[in-house]
Amino acid sequence: MLKKIFHATVGGLLYLLSLLPFPILYLISDLLFVILYWLIRYRKRVIDDNIENSFPEKSSSERKQIRKDYLRYLSDLIVETVKLFSISEEEVKKRVLVTNTDFIEQCFRNGQSVIGILGHYGNWEMAGLRFSQLFSEKRIIVYKPLTSQFFDRMMLKMRSRFGATLVSMKQTTRKLVEYKNERSITVLVGDQTPAKPEITYFTDFLNQPTAVFLGVEKLAKLTNSVVVFCDIRRVKRGYYTCDFVNLFENPRLTEEHEITKAHVKYLEEVIRVQPEFWLWSHKRWKYKPEDMDGLSA
Repeated sequence: MLKKIFHATVGGLLYLLSLLPFPILYLISDLLFVILYWLIRYRKRVIDDNIENSFPEKSSSERKQIRKDYLRYLSDLIVETVKLFSISEEEVKKRVLVTNTDFIEQCFRNGQSVIGILGHYGNWEMAGLRFSQLFSEKRIIVYKPLTSQFFDRMMLKMRSRFGATLVSMKQTTRKLVEYKNERSITVLVGDQTPAKPEITYFTDFLNQPTAVFLGVEKLAKLTNSVVVFCDIRRVKRGYYTCDFVNLFENPRLTEEHEITKAHVKYLEEVIRVQPEFWLWSHKRWKYKPEDMDGLSA
């Protein structure tokens, strides 16, 4: 009973917080940045190690500035994500400008489905809500369930607000086969860290051997879906663009790992332009090739 009361209280407070206008939320973000950067030094070791290993060519002061800018943006990202629990459809349309949708429509007319790959860059959650508003075909968002069932349910409810179908990572193949006779667009986050038993492949990413999922490549070839990169960029505080960039129109003609290397390289190029908008506090490189046996790279 106490657990239910606690969850109801937290859920209610988050919803009430989401009703605040953006200017007030950004004042909260400014305070949150002070707490994260100056007071608790949020995940300083993880962030510093990730940035140093990714950009050995940068000076210490440049890397420190990236960490500072990142935590400033992370504070914005947190309050913006809270806002998504109540944000209107019109507000999302205003804040995320989507380009190259004509290419996606042409793929549908050609009888092909589409698989979109993105990274933890910019506000991928707000872009996901905008994606939910696009197209009349089935829109599928692949997600990794959270450890907390309570917060997992909250995020699922938020992510599906505008009509997208949510599918867990482990159910993706079965669902796409189920929808094989329908045109659809499926989006996945491509820079997740696989659990150790799931690691089968490493590739170079940000100056380091990096374990990556091969799911995009396998699904694209299985369903012969066009592969696009969902290029999310921050324009200014609270405003973004999302461009559907064509990577492969004939995935079954590609070499092994060609699709994976391409979307990983594209994300790296995006990060190098404005690194502060990527999720540096995530333990992305906790597994090394030398920790594994018999893996390709």
